[in-house]
Amino acid sequence: MKSRTPFLIVISAPSGAGKTTLCQRLLVEFPNLKLSISSTTRAPRGSEKDGVEYHFLTSEAFKDGIDQGRFAEWAQVHGNYYGTAKQTIESNFKKGYSVLLDIDVQGAELLRQAFPKQCFSIFIAPPSMEELERRLRARKTEREEVILKRLENAKSEMDQKHLFDAVVVNDSLDNAYAQLKALVEKKIR
Repeated sequence: MKSRTPFLIVISAPSGAGKTTLCQRLLVEFPNLKLSISSTTRAPRGSEKDGVEYHFLTSEAFKDGIDQGRFAEWAQVHGNYYGTAKQTIESNFKKGYSVLLDIDVQGAELLRQAFPKQCFSIFIAPPSMEELERRLRARKTEREEVILKRLENAKSEMDQKHLFDAVVVNDSLDNAYAQLKALVEKKIR
């Protein structure tokens, strides 16, 4: 079933707050919601595959996309480029689907500006900075300096949560998902 008015459902959070897991649950439950796969210049983590979790690009290819205006939003985060292709949003909107974006706070702000009437933004917050650090370390996918950089960035990201349409605290995955589901359901069903 397609939504009547397509929306961008923008989910942002500090790294390790659980946004990717929550987004995966939304996609299972809402067939009228299509995931926008972002492009990035960062290296794949673990078993990540190109075109599934991200479109992995070289810095040169990403910069060419910027120069050619192919991104609806893009930013440099944690030393890497991330962005959303305009074509992904436009093709899904034409088909009547809403688009789910799992992106950083900079990208969320650019999308709110580009699609002011069709963008609904939700910030996923960790219950505490201590819990966020525990989650990042438990992943065991990044070097110490990367973890420290992500924690430092998380503080400034948390300072921007008031800019979002809604905030969900991920203290328990099931509770956070119930809140998130209710918010999304109001927009696209």
